[in-house]
Amino acid sequence: MNVFNHFLDIVQTELQQLMADGFLPQGLALDRVTVEPPRDPSHGDLSTNAAMVLAKAAGQKPRDLAEKLATALAGNADIASTEVAGPGFLNLRLHSAFWQSRVGDILQAKENYGNSNLGQNIKVNVEYVSANPTGPMHIGHARGAVVGDALARLLSKAGHDVAKEYYVNDAGAQVDVLARSVFLRYREALGEDIGEIPAGLYPGDYLVPVGKALADTHGPALKDQDEADWLPMVRDFAIDAMMDLIRSDLEQLGVAHDLFSSERALVRDGAVDRALETLDQAGLIYTGVLEPPKGKLPDDWEERPQTLFKATEFGDDVDRPVKKSDGSWTYFASDVAYHQDKVNRGFTQLIDVWGADHGGYVKRVAASVKAMTGGKAVLDVKLCQLVRLMRDGEQVRMSKRSGDFITLRELVDEVGRDVVRFIMLTRKNDAPLDFDLAKVLEESRDNPVFYVQYAHARAHSVLRHAKDAFGADAVTADALAGADLSQLTDEDELGLVRTLANWPRIVEQAAIAHEPHRIAFYLAEVAAAFHALWNKGREDATLRFIREDAPVQTMARLALITAMATVVASGLNVMGVQPKESM
Repeated sequence: MNVFNHFLDIVQTELQQLMADGFLPQGLALDRVTVEPPRDPSHGDLSTNAAMVLAKAAGQKPRDLAEKLATALAGNADIASTEVAGPGFLNLRLHSAFWQSRVGDILQAKENYGNSNLGQNIKVNVEYVSANPTGPMHIGHARGAVVGDALARLLSKAGHDVAKEYYVNDAGAQVDVLARSVFLRYREALGEDIGEIPAGLYPGDYLVPVGKALADTHGPALKDQDEADWLPMVRDFAIDAMMDLIRSDLEQLGVAHDLFSSERALVRDGAVDRALETLDQAGLIYTGVLEPPKGKLPDDWEERPQTLFKATEFGDDVDRPVKKSDGSWTYFASDVAYHQDKVNRGFTQLIDVWGADHGGYVKRVAASVKAMTGGKAVLDVKLCQLVRLMRDGEQVRMSKRSGDFITLRELVDEVGRDVVRFIMLTRKNDAPLDFDLAKVLEESRDNPVFYVQYAHARAHSVLRHAKDAFGADAVTADALAGADLSQLTDEDELGLVRTLANWPRIVEQAAIAHEPHRIAFYLAEVAAAFHALWNKGREDATLRFIREDAPVQTMARLALITAMATVVASGLNVMGVQPKESM
């Protein structure tokens, strides 16, 4: 149950009854009415803005309307009290019995608690990572990988039909550079002294085994061929090797994509030509000369007639080139085709997770999606800011393997998959993130990974002790669902229940906003409430979780901590983090 949606339905039902009674005008729109947590928890459990947003249309004073609604709601068996506050907000307090029953909901639903049909099985394409296939994943890719993967998990929990996609940028000049770099390592594998890696080629040692594999496959047969002869074959070989490396790196992070789409395949199959023809037929392609932009000139600006897309008609700042002066398509043209391909595959919601350096491309790609679909498909681009890797406050700069960046695999090897995934979600994607290799392993309240995992492990420690005292059958989730939950009367116990009951709302709100970092924030709140309750029991023996002299109360408290562990595990699963049962 989403408590807030539940009471929104109740509020709207009472408003409709007030319309039927003639107190409110018939047909009054209720779409702006909300039920949310009050800003100040001391004001109650729920707050509705109904009177504030309806008063003008209803021809009433907000407080008068709020008082009338309060009277109508007072008859609800779950509502303990109503209070009109400020200019007309209505605050509600719920009976303890309502909150106590939510523990039973969690235990019955188990890992499905918080699942929602919000998405109505709408097809969503989440494209993330999509790094050029020229080397291993690095720490910057790690953030986009985690954000995209957690967002896909979140949307699935919220009822969307999600496909996780990787777009392989294998049609540009960078893959020719890769092929030449691999060919150099191939010559090295054949025994040639290649000396310093020439400027403009990829110097990383990760290409050494690729060159050796090429030599093992072809022997010296390629060595004396012209570049025009060996380049296409070596390029394919290198791209395949890099994609194997990238998949392996991502696997270390627990990331597995459902789909891999190739830019080169789109170009080869004529998708770019078809996409631009569609825009041309709609009158959105023309030949023109762009005005020089103020400041630094972008890469795609030329002071000559160009083939342009009317991006300004769809929210962009300037029209965008789709063809270079040499007749080849721009990178943007391939992007247009790729996003059209997603829509042609049935996706109406498109989410792209990009690095912050791609911020200048957001408006043009969004404009192309609007133009191609007539607004039927929606694109949301999530930009991931840089991650600064630290160790005890000092920035870490070099990698043994790559020579100039920290690889994802090195990061996971040092601190572990779960730590990487959790920390990457402790800030909103568009905020810079410091990742301190020492602090993320600290066993302290200041380390959110430890703090949340410790709450889950503590709960399971209590349950292990309870099994010894009462038997394993007595403390299963199914058995505890039948506990006398009216025994949960301490204010901190009920406070924890309120926090747990907010999980379905958190799932839906985070899914609507496309913000998986909200899950990390919420889990920290749950952990804090649980640890506070634990500490309270250390000071007051009557509040301990296990009291063999009070078995009925003990079962209720065991039900509460099982519910807490269930919600924490559910949230960690969305984040792609494995909950720990001991630490």
